[in-house]
Amino acid sequence: QVQLVESGGGLVQAGGSLRLACAASGRTDRSYAMGWFRQAPGKEREFVVSISRTGVNTYYADSVKGRFTISKDNAKNTVYLQMNSLKPEDTAVYYCAARNRVGGLSDYDYWGQGTQVTVSS
Repeated sequence: QVQLVESGGGLVQAGGSLRLACAASGRTDRSYAMGWFRQAPGKEREFVVSISRTGVNTYYADSVKGRFTISKDNAKNTVYLQMNSLKPEDTAVYYCAARNRVGGLSDYDYWGQGTQVTVSS
């Protein structure tokens, strides 16, 4: 089992930046592929970005490509999401997720509680 805790959300003006963090605890002796997802009010949860177990491979949703950057610090068991050039449509609750097996785009075993990101226009 692994527990995930997100932090770093908040209110920012359009064009601004935020850095989210997701700290893992528990079975951190294993390496995990990690993902970030978001859910806006009235909408389904959507994929944002993922990073492989080693941190070498990343995959971004088109909507955030070039603006968001995912990184991983395995020594700290933490994954980060740097969000730049934020837009009002980025407003959502952001969730991190983890798995230690091969899976589909949204196929994760462990989920955090989410952190709110609000971008004002």
